[in-house]
Amino acid sequence: QVQLVESGGGSVQAGGSLRLSCPASGFTYSTYCMGWFRQAPGKEREGVAIIDWLSSTKYSDSVKDRFTISKDNAKNTLYLQMNSLKSEDTAMYYCAARQSGNCFWAPAFFLYWGQGTQVDVSS
Repeated sequence: QVQLVESGGGSVQAGGSLRLSCPASGFTYSTYCMGWFRQAPGKEREGVAIIDWLSSTKYSDSVKDRFTISKDNAKNTLYLQMNSLKSEDTAMYYCAARQSGNCFWAPAFFLYWGQGTQVDVSS
C-alpha cells in the first residue's frame, strides 16, 4: 500500500526557514516523479517544486531561489527546504508521487498524495 506522510510544518516568522519531509512506503522514489504542492484557504492547489527520477528539478517562480526540493533514494524520503519564508507562503503543503519517466506540474498528473502539513508564516 502506497503511503506518503508529510512532516516538518509549523509556525515561523517571515524570513525564517522550515524543512519539510515526506517518507514513502509501498514504493521506491527512484523511479517516480515527485512533487510538493500547496493550497491556501480559498485558493487552488498549486505546484511548488517537482523532481524527476533523474533528480532534475523545477520550481514555481514564486519560490525559485528560496526553496530547494531534494530526495534521498536510500531513505525513500522527499524534502523541501524552505528559506526566506514570506507570509504568502502560508498554506497546507502536500507531497505527491507518480511512477513515470516524465514529470508535470499539474496536480491531476499525480496519483498518490499525502495528508499535508501546515505552514504558517507571520509577518
